[in-house]
Amino acid sequence: MEDKLVTLAIHTFEKAQILKTILETEGIEVYIHNVNQIQPVVSAGVRVRIKESDLPHALRIIEDSKWLSEDTQEEVAAPQVKKILIPVDFSDYSIKACELGINYAYHAGAEVMIMHAYFSPYFPSAIPMGDTLAYQVNEEESVQNVLKRVQIDMENICTLINRKMQAGELPKVKYNYVLREGLPEEEILAYCKEYHPTLIVMGTRGKSQKDMDLIGSVTGEVIEVNKVPVLAIPENIRFNDFGEAKNIAFATSFNQRDLVAFDEFMDLVKGYDIHIHLFNISTSKDEWNEIRLTGVREYFLKQYPDANITHTVLADGDLLLAIEKFVRDEQIDMIALSTYRRNILARMFNPSIARKMLFHTDTPLLVMHA
Repeated sequence: MEDKLVTLAIHTFEKAQILKTILETEGIEVYIHNVNQIQPVVSAGVRVRIKESDLPHALRIIEDSKWLSEDTQEEVAAPQVKKILIPVDFSDYSIKACELGINYAYHAGAEVMIMHAYFSPYFPSAIPMGDTLAYQVNEEESVQNVLKRVQIDMENICTLINRKMQAGELPKVKYNYVLREGLPEEEILAYCKEYHPTLIVMGTRGKSQKDMDLIGSVTGEVIEVNKVPVLAIPENIRFNDFGEAKNIAFATSFNQRDLVAFDEFMDLVKGYDIHIHLFNISTSKDEWNEIRLTGVREYFLKQYPDANITHTVLADGDLLLAIEKFVRDEQIDMIALSTYRRNILARMFNPSIARKMLFHTDTPLLVMHA
């Protein structure tokens, strides 16, 4: 039986070539296929494919490779100026992310950077030598067209924001924009190390996303890998100002990381009049859930005596369904939860609760890394 090909990764052409070289030196046959960019919110680039039987070996190589591993070195302390980064793809839910991000920036006294990463799928080295000159001319024209279109789209968003500010629909906040060429998730993560944002505000399609987007979602990847808190805004959000979120649920797995995440959460919502609903991520039939939730609530109240905190034990059964019922019953406006950096194997075969919820709820998610 013929061994079928599976997609190992999607990268820029340059990184795909490096990965191909690394794998081939280990005796793994690699095929590189271009990916058409059908939708801007779905990752685009070059598809690195291998035989299915080589997948376990290839994943181990990726895990052991310093070039492919995530940067675990401590970053230099960033200036204390609050900054809000808003990656956009010019969709309707990107506009909503801009509105909410700007309103939050005004409340927090922060500046705003609107970012777009665009991808140009042209690779001269993939063309026969005799056609290179003609191809490069066409390529340059095409790349310029892509950049021109992106600049026009960004200027249109800025014009809309300025109009809303002049009309009093949005507060006047200092903002700027930046354009980066490359895969959106990679460029967002790279730019975060330069810009040092306090919060990332991103749009997402929420429950309407297809299963194929679970792996390719830019927002999902940023949530999983980035260290900066991410506020994911679904397209069906009912408000455009953080201050309208009166009921915010905070998920706990009774882990010490939650204590760190809660401090970060309280710093982000400082000055807002909110009701915090603690709830348990585990829905197993455990009588200790009530006791532990009560203990967590009492601990948080000691740290923040002025906070309005209650707790709810989720019903037994499917976690996502239990959360949906909880959100509906308690009229939850936003869900806050913590996640932590995990290796590529864990992310691929066991997506985090945060990533799963991104695709199963139309409630905004505030995700902190602990």
